[in-house]
Amino acid sequence: MVNAPADQGTGRRFERIKDVIFKNMTTQDIYKLAVELGSKADLRGLARVKKHLERTKEKYDKLGKDRKAEFDLEKLTNPYSDTRVLVDNKKKQIKKVLVGIDIDGAELLLADKLGDIDLVISHHPDGAALADMHDVMHLQAQVLADYGVPINIAESVIRPRISEVSRKLSPINHSRNSDIARVLGLDYMCTHTIADNLGARFLVDLIKKNQAKLETVGEVLALLKSIPEYKEAIKIKAGPRLFTGHEDHSCGKIAVTEFTGGTSGSKDIYEKIAQAGIGTIIGMHMSEEHRAEAEKYHLNVVIAGHMASDSLGMNLFLDELEKKGVKVMPISGLIRIKRK
Repeated sequence: MVNAPADQGTGRRFERIKDVIFKNMTTQDIYKLAVELGSKADLRGLARVKKHLERTKEKYDKLGKDRKAEFDLEKLTNPYSDTRVLVDNKKKQIKKVLVGIDIDGAELLLADKLGDIDLVISHHPDGAALADMHDVMHLQAQVLADYGVPINIAESVIRPRISEVSRKLSPINHSRNSDIARVLGLDYMCTHTIADNLGARFLVDLIKKNQAKLETVGEVLALLKSIPEYKEAIKIKAGPRLFTGHEDHSCGKIAVTEFTGGTSGSKDIYEKIAQAGIGTIIGMHMSEEHRAEAEKYHLNVVIAGHMASDSLGMNLFLDELEKKGVKVMPISGLIRIKRK
């Protein structure tokens, strides 16, 4: 009998260990991983996130019996109302997932046709997560406060916008795609703010690392274009671009203020942002109405690009998921870039 080489034996032991580690990664496990990663990356800091959950628990404990029956219990452990498991068939193991920025009936039918998809993940919220997306917008106030906008002003300005978004979302057929997934027997979930948090944290850290080199708006734009997701987006005419200001302008204080927190905040905040000494803001996307207000207060606005920015955050999440042994198939606008 010939003894196996030492490295081969080590390899076999690793495979056995890996099998144990990766055994039975369920939809709920993936959901918990998403919330954990999103919480750690939250621009407010993990301590504030935990404090938010504590306050939510205190409010829940004070509710009457009827109100408790209506309460979304997920909010006691997950601070992001737009990240939810929408359909869970209690599968014992998730081996392969289909992941897109947006998931609709077409993508769900494709997943069913492929036959080997255990879970479909949408970045943008759907179902109950879409109906309650406005609730996550509160985090924008604290992010702005950390950049120098007084918290009382930030909260007062964002509150009417939250109510507006809630009303706009209310008539939508929220459960349409969830119903399709349920009929097809597909597990289905969405990971919105958790991924946006990861993307925002990535950019904040990158800007801090390169702060000394960033003097002009053009240099900020060039830094974004060096990121693989944005490089790929440039090829399809969807890369970073300047919405207001000029590339030769001094960038001043740079703020990643429009990258996470559900959807666009209030257009009335730009005056306060300028007063806080911020010269350049980085966002995913911006309406013309918001752009006009930002220009009015002489802010430089760098728009990184929607699909590429969403892809950045999702990739940071999916890299961690693949480490758990789950295979990922990208679709629907997801620019899949793997990082070591």
